[in-house]
Amino acid sequence: MSIDNSPDLPPVALIAGPTASGKSDLAVRLAQRLEAQGKRAVVLNADSAQVYSDLQVLSARPTEEEMGGIEHRLFGAWDGATACSAADWAAAAKREIADLHAEGAVPILCGGTGLYMRTLLEGIAPVPEIDAEVRAQVRALSQEEARTALETEDPDAAARLAPADTSRTSRALEVVRSTGRTLKDWQADKVGGIGDRVSLYPLVLLPDRDWLYERCDRRFILMLEGGAVREVETLLARKLDPSLPVMRAIGVPEITGLLEGELSRDQAIVAGQTATRRYAKRQYTWFRHQPPGSWPRDDNKTIDEYDLFVSLLRKES
Repeated sequence: MSIDNSPDLPPVALIAGPTASGKSDLAVRLAQRLEAQGKRAVVLNADSAQVYSDLQVLSARPTEEEMGGIEHRLFGAWDGATACSAADWAAAAKREIADLHAEGAVPILCGGTGLYMRTLLEGIAPVPEIDAEVRAQVRALSQEEARTALETEDPDAAARLAPADTSRTSRALEVVRSTGRTLKDWQADKVGGIGDRVSLYPLVLLPDRDWLYERCDRRFILMLEGGAVREVETLLARKLDPSLPVMRAIGVPEITGLLEGELSRDQAIVAGQTATRRYAKRQYTWFRHQPPGSWPRDDNKTIDEYDLFVSLLRKES
């Protein structure tokens, strides 16, 4: 995910960071600054919850007012009944970026899903479809059994993965059993990334953690008061598969517990706030360590979009 600011490549701005860090506001301000210079700019969603039309409130999808007159795309673009994978999102984002570049516009990627961004920029490993019988056999194993098998069949993956990481352990094991190659081998042959075809202007927001967690807590209460309960009621009425991402999104299980009488309102608030803070902490850790060191980081306290994107704004002026 390196930076290439070649003047011969079309620009893409990227604003990443944990939930509640102020990404959406900064993306709009940057777009407004570009448009004030006579350059069209469009914000593209890169958040795995904001892709679902069912989660306007709980995903903190920008309202019309918050969009500030700037066009936003890929927000609410998937129905909750259809899971949106990183590959699905990256394919859609590539189409949008190509269309915007053809129109002479500047795409501004904005979101907190690092896997989405990595897949878009670096591409995806061309792992063949997993044999259904192999998948069934792996999924039938206990975590302890799967872990023991992985240590024998793909010791490198076992060394990388936490012992309790059930989903990634199963994935690594089913890939090596189904294809005869380890997942790491496949990932060395990633295809389809656009990182070498765009001039990337990235920024990672890493604000003070106490400030961030206070915003997470306050925002969950505002969501509860601003329509999140009705949103979950509508979602439950659809009787969707509980394993779908939209049903596991932060706030949905907690408010479901409230609606079904398993949690009091106060308990649901505490549970939702705790889940949000834990998610923000995971995102914070990922964005602190995974993007290249050359990507600028900022704490979002005295932020100025011109100072942060000066080279982009000069290029587009």
